[in-house]
Amino acid sequence: MVWRGGCVKRSRFPGVHSTSTAVAVVLLGLSCWAQAPSPSAQGTPNDALASVVRDLQSEVRQLQSALQEVRSEAAQSRLEMQALRKELQETRHLLQQPPARGDVYRTSSATPLTQTVPEAEPSTRADTTPDAASATDTAATSNDRLQKLEESVQLLNAKVDDQYQTKVESASKYRMRLSGIVLMNLFGNHGAFDNQDIPSFSSAVAPGDPSHNVGATLRQSQIGLEVFGPTVWNARTSANVQLDFAGGFNTTANNGVDFGLVRLQTASMRLDWDHTSVVAGQDSLFISPLSPTSFASLAVPALGSAGNLWAWTPQLRVEHRFDLPHEQTITLQGGILDNLDWEPNPSNDPSLRAPQAGERSGQPAYALRSAWSHPLFGQSLSFGGAAYYSRQDWGWVHSVEGWAALADWQIPLAPRLALTGEFYDGDAVGGLGGGVGRSVLFSGDPGSPYSHVTALDSIGGWSQLKFRATSKVEFNGAFGVDNASAAALREYAAIPANFAPLLARNRGTLGNIIYRPRSDLLFSAEFRRLRTNDAFGATSMSDQINLSMGVLF
Repeated sequence: MVWRGGCVKRSRFPGVHSTSTAVAVVLLGLSCWAQAPSPSAQGTPNDALASVVRDLQSEVRQLQSALQEVRSEAAQSRLEMQALRKELQETRHLLQQPPARGDVYRTSSATPLTQTVPEAEPSTRADTTPDAASATDTAATSNDRLQKLEESVQLLNAKVDDQYQTKVESASKYRMRLSGIVLMNLFGNHGAFDNQDIPSFSSAVAPGDPSHNVGATLRQSQIGLEVFGPTVWNARTSANVQLDFAGGFNTTANNGVDFGLVRLQTASMRLDWDHTSVVAGQDSLFISPLSPTSFASLAVPALGSAGNLWAWTPQLRVEHRFDLPHEQTITLQGGILDNLDWEPNPSNDPSLRAPQAGERSGQPAYALRSAWSHPLFGQSLSFGGAAYYSRQDWGWVHSVEGWAALADWQIPLAPRLALTGEFYDGDAVGGLGGGVGRSVLFSGDPGSPYSHVTALDSIGGWSQLKFRATSKVEFNGAFGVDNASAAALREYAAIPANFAPLLARNRGTLGNIIYRPRSDLLFSAEFRRLRTNDAFGATSMSDQINLSMGVLF
């Protein structure tokens, strides 16, 4: 205690309160005793008084030493508490920073790294707790929290290490990513198709052939490889290649239908700026960007000869995106394409390539597309329009002008419901799958200078309704039709050069359910019906039931 004008003030150190009181009492008693009559006057020996004084002085020195020790311990506790708080603040700051890698790994058991560590709650005890005891409790609580955070960081590092071990190594220092799907299709057919496992149109059942067949295939499995290159001219560079096993069958082995040959689907290179992209390579047809959802038909897009224009063709294109208010985007695309017309290879040697009619024209095909998009119901609302032109040389200065006008749309009707589709109208677009695969008609021998060549007019489209019942289950229903000019087909039907079949209309209907129990596993069941008419009105109809199981990687 400290005496100030008769008032008592508590020490700022609660741990030394009782010690200070004892020292004050002893000193006061010693002062009073010193003012008392001399012991010699009362007959008390002098040496006895000296002994008592020495004892009191020794006790005072011990009390002073204990007081200094308590003060030192309190100061050390304050320093430890400050260091611990600083360490907690630094740890919290580091953990609140975004991950250095682009990928985000989630763990169900770990504490979220962005969660703020709560401060230790103040003590609710009625009595006053000493600073040293409070520091010990705070340190224990903080140690527990630090241990939990360390466990979370260790778990995150383990996830990163696992991901690093699965990366594909390349000869260069740039990152590569392997992806694809192992897909098995079980199918049962009623009627006859142009292709048993991946049908495009229906045909009549040949005499003596059964009208039912079943089978299985894995040749629609795909392998993709993506390469992420350096930054050039402030553009991100990348390349990708995708293969399947639908390039034909091995004719030198027994059961050759089970040994599908590798086929190139796409292989392209990209330069991507913030709003502009340049793409060069063999890629999908950018003027027809949509296709119905189907795992029964990956080697050929679903409804490929029933209104869905498609091609994997070499091209060079430029894209530019304009950002508008309210999250609107306008995209402009333009490019040149390899001018193909769906002709079979005229060379007798399958390893040699002869020019097709479009390539003989001496110029590529040209294409333009523009689209507007806006988010709606958590999906993309978009409308697009496109144009295509090609010049074809069929020999003897017989030229044909091929063209097409196209439209595509994606319309979210509700948060889980969407309508998508495409429409086209054009001439000589067999190279894009229009006209049920036919571009022109001949009035006679194609090798004769007196024969006339005319472009085949066609029109078609498709539309799909998608319903996502849950995050794992979706339903799709689609319908498509491709109409070629039946009058023109009948006019040239007697010419041998116009090889059969002369198909005037092809309609396709499909419905499927897709179940994804995991992001890398899927099951699908699909029913498909194709109804095809020839130039003279004869109709054939065939059905397929397809069960699919796929593992994505």
